[in-house]
Amino acid sequence: MNICIPTAGHSGLNDTVYGHFGSAPYLTIIDTESEAISVIDNSNKEHGHGNCAPAAELVGRGVHAVACGGMGRRALARLNEAGIRVFLSGAATPAEAVQEIVTGSAQECGIEHACAGHHGSDDHHDHGHQCH
Repeated sequence: MNICIPTAGHSGLNDTVYGHFGSAPYLTIIDTESEAISVIDNSNKEHGHGNCAPAAELVGRGVHAVACGGMGRRALARLNEAGIRVFLSGAATPAEAVQEIVTGSAQECGIEHACAGHHGSDDHHDHGHQCH
């Protein structure tokens, strides 16, 4: 399974999970079977409200799931339409986020958990930034 986690940097499993998916500087993709790690620059991190295009970054990369602390409604809908499941995670590192999904302790994100809007750039760094 390929799991994508928004990260502050590009150092892999021990990086810092970024609080909000759409504005994360990097997207770290971990293959749970081969343990391969790839990090991509989130070229869509600067976007207007409702214009996040996360599926575009992940299409063709075989991503099955995303683990994050928060995500907007449109981003959630677009990922779900692409067949990518989204899980809420309060993990500090990508390794912890992957473990939550693998063990089944991560909560799947539904539209009721999605953010209604962006709250300012500083809020996006908070761990556990779960919008309700």
